[in-house]
Amino acid sequence: MSVEPEPRTEPRLPSPRLGVLPMIIFGSRWLQLPLYLGLIVAQCVYIVLFLKELWHLSWHAIDLTEQQIMMSVLALIDVVMISNLLVMVIVGGYETFVSRLDLQGHPDEPEWLGHVNASVLKIKLAMAIIGISSIALLRTFIEAGNLGSSRAGFTETGVMWQVLIHITFIVSALGIAYVDKLSDSGMRRHAE
Repeated sequence: MSVEPEPRTEPRLPSPRLGVLPMIIFGSRWLQLPLYLGLIVAQCVYIVLFLKELWHLSWHAIDLTEQQIMMSVLALIDVVMISNLLVMVIVGGYETFVSRLDLQGHPDEPEWLGHVNASVLKIKLAMAIIGISSIALLRTFIEAGNLGSSRAGFTETGVMWQVLIHITFIVSALGIAYVDKLSDSGMRRHAE
C-alpha cells in the first residue's frame, strides 16, 4: 500500500495589522453574509417550485396536450436557469466580495470560480439573464397562437414589450462585455 505525499501548500503570511477605521470598513464586507444566506433560502424555494411543477407534469402527463407539456418543460428549464443564476451570485459574489472559499483542488470546484472577479461575474450574470429571458420569450412565442382569444395570457403589446426588454438585455450585455474589454486592454497597456 503506497502512501501519497500530501501536497505542499505555501504557508500563509501573517495578516497585516489594520487600524480601527480600516478594520471596520474592511470588516463591513461581512454584512453581505445574511444576503447570501437569504439567496440560499430563495434557492430552496425554487427547489419546491421545481418539484411542484415536476409533480404536476408527471401526474397529468396523459391529460396534457403536447403544447402544455412543452410549456411545463420550459417552466422547469426556467427554474433551473434561475437556480444556476442564484448559484453564480452566491458563490461568485461571496468569493469576490466577502471571503475566499479556498476550494482549490476540491473535486467539485466550479471551473469558472478560478478566474472570477467582479467583471467576469457581471458578464456571466448578464448571459444568464439573457438565457432566462430567452426561455420566457420562447414560452410567449409558443402561446402566441392564442393572441386575441380569451385564452391568451398576454396582448400583442405585451409581446412587443417582452421582445424590447429582451433586446435591451442583449444590448446591455454587449455593452458590459465591450466596457470590460476596453478596461482589460487598458490595464494590459498600462502594465507594459
